[in-house]
Amino acid sequence: QVQLVESGGGLVQAGGSLRLSCAASGSIFGLNTMGWYRQAPGKQRDLVATITSGGTTNYADSVKGRFTISRDNAKNTVYLQMNSLKPEDTAVYYCNIYIVYYGKDYWGKGTLVTVSS
Repeated sequence: QVQLVESGGGLVQAGGSLRLSCAASGSIFGLNTMGWYRQAPGKQRDLVATITSGGTTNYADSVKGRFTISRDNAKNTVYLQMNSLKPEDTAVYYCNIYIVYYGKDYWGKGTLVTVSS
């Protein structure tokens, strides 16, 4: 089994910054992609950013230039640096890992980010 634990959410004013962290543990073998998704109230869960074990990144258009995803492979940890936050960034942010060896996704429980105007 694989477990994901997120941290770093909270309340911030518009224009501020937050850094999310997600540590993965368990049976993690080989190639994988880690990422962040978010779900605002009443909306579907959407991609924010992903990063492969080789370091290739992908971002939603809405966060490009403001958010940066990174990872520490030795610690199986992924980070999301969020700058210039906007009220529309308010959502529960979920950490995800897709492990090629299993062909499966695993999810964290989520961390709430609230951006006040």
